[in-house]
Amino acid sequence: MVTNENINESHSGKICFYGAGSMAEAIVRGLIHKQVAEPTSISMLNRSNQERLTYLTNQYGVVTSNQEEQKNKLLDEASIIVLAMKPKDAKEAITAIAPHLSEKQLLVSVIAGLSIDTIQKLLGFEAPIARTMPNTSSSIGYGATGISFSDEVSEEQKQQVLTMFEAVGTVSVIPEEKMEILTGVSGSGPAYVYLMMEAMIAAGIEGGLSPEQARELTIQTVLGAAVMMRETGEERPSCVPILHHRTAQPSRHWISCARAISQRLSKPPSAERRSVPVRWGKP
Repeated sequence: MVTNENINESHSGKICFYGAGSMAEAIVRGLIHKQVAEPTSISMLNRSNQERLTYLTNQYGVVTSNQEEQKNKLLDEASIIVLAMKPKDAKEAITAIAPHLSEKQLLVSVIAGLSIDTIQKLLGFEAPIARTMPNTSSSIGYGATGISFSDEVSEEQKQQVLTMFEAVGTVSVIPEEKMEILTGVSGSGPAYVYLMMEAMIAAGIEGGLSPEQARELTIQTVLGAAVMMRETGEERPSCVPILHHRTAQPSRHWISCARAISQRLSKPPSAERRSVPVRWGKP
């Protein structure tokens, strides 16, 4: 397991997040919780939302700023810069900060859809870049992150990136050309699971269960199925049909339930379902 020395012994040992949204916060929370980095070695920047920055400072003890001069200073001092701005703001933001960056600094992008080549062109030089695709479950430490590295990234820098994202879940290193596939599997994957769970809950309620019963049964069923799949020790793709066969004997009851859920999934969201979403938090 990589330790915090891998980050702190490089350059200044400081990490600067350019962008202070939910994904940046999730990574920072993981870094601090797993003692990968000290709060005082982390800075978080945004354009104007002082209330958000104040919350982050109070909650985690990190350095924050939206003042141009201090932001530039924090960028200059960092050995790792995490590009965490919104995709629509990426081109303008990366072009603006390029003069304050150097080829010695590692850039970690969590910007969806932005290739390594595009980032390097916006910067105007071939910086070492790690392109990452975390998913929303990173916010609770159960994320799945895909990572691709540019040729300029050193082995030490690769370990630093792995350490960062292992703090919020599991990591898979892949060729960049496979990033869109990974996005479809794990990046967008939670949404598919939530849609299936919504269908299961709705089918349960329609069948006479209370909303609370349908919700709790669905959550425990999906959680149990995921843990069972992980703990079977099966690494082949065939483990899914094996588990499916063990739990889904073709009884009339199973077939009718599967048909009800399938029909529910095949329907476009109604106005009622769009306006009253299923609650995933505690009642």
